[in-house]
Amino acid sequence: MVTFLFWNARRTRRLDIVCRLVREFEVDVLMLAENALGVAEVLAKLNTPEVADFHYNSGLCERIAIFSKFKDRQIKPQFESTHISIRHLKPPNGADLLLVVVHLPSKLRQSNDSQAFEMPAIARDIIRMEYKVGHQRTVLVGDLNMNPFETGLIAANGLHATMARRIAEKKTRIVNGRSYPFFYNPMWSLLGDTSNRPSGSHYYHKSEQVSYFWHLFDQVLLRPDVLPMFQNENLKLIDSVGDCSLLTRNGIPDKNISDHLPILFQLNC
Repeated sequence: MVTFLFWNARRTRRLDIVCRLVREFEVDVLMLAENALGVAEVLAKLNTPEVADFHYNSGLCERIAIFSKFKDRQIKPQFESTHISIRHLKPPNGADLLLVVVHLPSKLRQSNDSQAFEMPAIARDIIRMEYKVGHQRTVLVGDLNMNPFETGLIAANGLHATMARRIAEKKTRIVNGRSYPFFYNPMWSLLGDTSNRPSGSHYYHKSEQVSYFWHLFDQVLLRPDVLPMFQNENLKLIDSVGDCSLLTRNGIPDKNISDHLPILFQLNC
């Protein structure tokens, strides 16, 4: 079992919280967006003289920092841009994966239409890398700055991410004579307040007619070939670690730590 944690840390200096997340949840792959912590100080805290498990898996995408228990040759970059790092992850005793880590532009800088129009290019980059490695065992994780129901995520020529596992298991859908591969998006089940947890991963509102208040910008999407490795109960939004809450008294993300909550998931690979 490989445990993954992604967090838009919003340039936090709370290295203690990062380390507690890694240790409490036994994280194997730590992915940080907006990381302001030095590589050396993170490794010094994650590792001990007796057990130096963690490595910094360097790449060209400055918006994303990856620390993992895998050496560089086991998590090699395949494609990188300003907002995306695609890695070929090769666990020593399991199936290899294509790990796509993203931190896409904010809604403060791009309109919903601009975000949606960018998605087909990202989808093509992913398909091109899948062809390169020879499989579609692809996991996409990160801060997409879009909710699961937005056009860029659900459009066939975008990420084509469906809320229903059974639909995703069909693998592709034909639209106007073209075949488009599915992603499965399990994050839909974490949007709303039907259980005793936050209603999303990010909270903001404006004084205008339409406001969602809670948003689920931080997501993990899985190709159908990854679904045998994934159980929905192993996906979580993290709102506390030990005795430290990541929320304010009003139950929204504490901006003194980060305005996003981490997402945790496991794959049996």
